[in-house]
Amino acid sequence: MPRARRFRRRRFSILRLLANTLIALCGLWLAGFLVFLAVVFTATPPNPMPHADGIVALTGGDDRVGAALALLADRDAPLLLISGAGRGTYLGDFTADDAAAATHFASAITLGHMAGTTHGNALETTNWVRAHNMHSLIIVTADYHMPRAMQEMHQALPDITLIPAPVRPPAMRKLLSLPTLRLLAGEYSKYLVVRSGLRRLAASLITQD
Repeated sequence: MPRARRFRRRRFSILRLLANTLIALCGLWLAGFLVFLAVVFTATPPNPMPHADGIVALTGGDDRVGAALALLADRDAPLLLISGAGRGTYLGDFTADDAAAATHFASAITLGHMAGTTHGNALETTNWVRAHNMHSLIIVTADYHMPRAMQEMHQALPDITLIPAPVRPPAMRKLLSLPTLRLLAGEYSKYLVVRSGLRRLAASLITQD
């Protein structure tokens, strides 16, 4: 067989293998995404809510702080961390209703100003948990964000009992709209990065001298 023909056949075989691999990966991603959708769409807080040592609200979306303050008011935990509040943020910088509740429980609330990512939330929460010698936490964040948040928290706090308290944000009220599906697809991809450990690998490479 002429060398050129053998080369073309070999190249075709490699391209076919790559195409089949890509199709298989896309199929796996889609199957996992459907499971992710089912988990998100059916996520609800436990009822009754177990008592915990602390509550952590991850900022970045509507209704999270309000839900966490309601748990604090119900005495489901004695302390609340609002993680990722941003520099220069104070308890009065929430909506009118949340500000009143936050002021009432001011002595039980800690504002975390350092976190700017979910990984940063986990690190900020770890310092707060260690400072108060906690053993259990209620995690408050958006339902679509909860899988990744729980994964980050489990990695940072493997010895702490974590109780998810998901909140359904306005962005999730039209479940089958294109913007919502785009949001969920992006969040699922981020979750896969965290779950696979690629985020830690990338971070270690970036911080190397």
